[in-house]
Amino acid sequence: MSSDYTVSAKARADVGKGASRRLRRLESEVPAIVYGGENAPQMISILHKDLLWFLEDEAFFTSVVTLDIDGKQESVVLKALQRHPAKLKVLHADFLRVDANTKITLHVPLHFLNEDSCVGVKIQGGNITHAATDIEVQCLPKDLPEFIEVDMAAIETGVTLHISDLTLPAGVESTALALGEDHDQAIVTVHAPRGGSDDDEAASEEE
Repeated sequence: MSSDYTVSAKARADVGKGASRRLRRLESEVPAIVYGGENAPQMISILHKDLLWFLEDEAFFTSVVTLDIDGKQESVVLKALQRHPAKLKVLHADFLRVDANTKITLHVPLHFLNEDSCVGVKIQGGNITHAATDIEVQCLPKDLPEFIEVDMAAIETGVTLHISDLTLPAGVESTALALGEDHDQAIVTVHAPRGGSDDDEAASEEE
């Protein structure tokens, strides 16, 4: 599998909370784990400054990454990240091994397009509320999208878009929708301007 990102790491045998604290403090490294596939989980460490540099790129979170562990390369995706609550500091990272023929589950960001020119905002004076900024999808590594676009141009006030309204790339499916219609979640709503509600508009039309 091709990868736009190669992250250098090294194996670590010294594990535990104390070892992780020493690693972060003395070596400026981030403790991490690689798991999944047929191989046993492996404890590794990555230079903190290197990891921060990669994390500045949104696409890193939804890409197959080449992890170079002491010269041995593995294809992985970033599965979880633990950040410091107050500082610009990463405390721990989880990487999942991926196989070209095995589907993976990952959260993919939503990119909302044409919000400024949205009919419900520009013409009808409404405002937009986001109920989600990403969705969980399942697909083969080669089909993993960097993001999913949500075109807001034609959306009017009173309209709520759900996961089922999204156009997903070929080979990509929503894990929520796979569980049934009851799991179809709201993504974004265009609300009517203050002083009037969508219900009021509907009532006046009926009269």
